[in-house]
Order: sequence, then C-alpha cells, then structure tokens
Amino acid sequence: MQNSPTLEHNWQDKSISAKPEIYYPESDGKPMGETDWHIAVILYLRQALRFFFRHNPDIYTAADMLFYYEEGEPTIFKVPDVFVVKGVSKHNRRTYKLWEERVTPQVIFEITSRGTRLEDVSEKKGLYEYLGVQEYFLFDPLDAYLKPRLQGYRLTRGQYAPMPLAKDGTLTSRELNIRLRPDGELLRVVDPATGETVPSLEEATEKTVEALELAQAEAQKAQAEAQRAQAEAQRANAAEAEVARLQAELEKLKRQSPGQ
Repeated sequence: MQNSPTLEHNWQDKSISAKPEIYYPESDGKPMGETDWHIAVILYLRQALRFFFRHNPDIYTAADMLFYYEEGEPTIFKVPDVFVVKGVSKHNRRTYKLWEERVTPQVIFEITSRGTRLEDVSEKKGLYEYLGVQEYFLFDPLDAYLKPRLQGYRLTRGQYAPMPLAKDGTLTSRELNIRLRPDGELLRVVDPATGETVPSLEEATEKTVEALELAQAEAQKAQAEAQRAQAEAQRANAAEAEVARLQAELEKLKRQSPGQ
C-alpha cells in the first residue's frame, strides 16, 4: 500500500519547519577567579548566602554560572561571580536562562580584578541596569583596582544610583536584608538583626571541631571526677568497715580481759 501523497507532504512540511535544538554552553572556559583571593571571596559569598537563606526554599544563589538573557543567542551571556534570585526554587542548575526562569536576579556581585575592572564598572553595570537587576555590588579583595574597594548601586527609577558607604565602611543590601563588610581580603555577610557574621566553611568547621574537643575534654573531666568520687566512696566504705572491725576486736578483748 502506497503512502498518501498528502500525508507524506504534511510530514515533510513539519520536518522542514521544526526548529533545531539550540545548545547553550555550560562553561565559558575561563577560571572562576584570577587569583586565590578572588576565588576565596566568590566561594565564601556563595556559601554564606546559601547558609543565610537556608530556610527559604525560594531564594537561589549561584556562582560562576552562565547567565543567558536572550533566547536563541547562545553566544550572548554573562558569568556573574555571584548572583541571588528571589522567587525561584533553589534546585541545582546547569545554566540560568532568563526566558525559562522568568525572574531577573535581584542582586549581582562582581569581584573586581585586573582583567575585569573596566568591564565591571562599565559594560556589566549598564547591562545589569538594563535587565533590571535591583542591586549591583563590586568588591576588590586586593584593594588595588577600586576606590573605595567596596561599591554598590541600587536601581532607582530605572537607573543605578551609588549607595553611600556607612561610617564603618559597610553597605546594606535592602533586597537581601544583609550588611556587607570588608574584612581583610573577604567580603563578609553580616546579619543586621544580630550583628553576627556568617562564618566561612573553614571557620564553621574549626568552631565545630573546637566545640567537639571542648565537649570531649569536659566529658573526660566529668569521668575523672566520677572515678575519683567512686574511689573516695570505696575508701570511705573500707574505712567504715575497718572501724567496725576494730570496734568488734575491742569488744572481744574487753570480754576476754580478767575481771570482766
């Protein structure tokens, strides 16, 4: 039985009109940061922000991830050092595609280096402003390329306005309800409600190890005290037994003495 010419023609039309799947690369082939200092800041911010928002299932934090903002254009993207999105789930992703997520990152951090300083303060700033990123932060861990080393911009009536630094050199993110404080080569995340700084993974691990060692020392001390108390109780029981024995001997001697 021969195929219907009409059906064959329709199938050919569909195959011709079908759009080929577009591949969006998952890496730009560049390192996460130019130096160990830059990498340390990026990793700390990702970890600290994820920890700070650990109880909120609709806040997603990513680092060094390709951010595609034009559908059908796999060569047009940016790779923010760290960005935060409110209103999307925090499951792991390969890339962040704006037309699929339908939510623009509210906050982006760029850790400025020798190779990125011009792009950070010009091209990226203009793009993020255009895309509607509410807050844009720049930080120079080496204090060599930005003056001041911590800078922030907040979207106001569609344009970025610089955030004034507080007297202590910190900036406040209204979007994330956190304070950002330079600390040596790190940009610390501070909880404004408690004033506590979110520790790095190494600091948290060290603190946990110290607490464990202290607990073990206290347990050993308590065990030693218990052993000493037990030994004292045994000695007291032995002494009482010896006194009773001696008293019994004395009574026996009295009964055996002449004239009794």
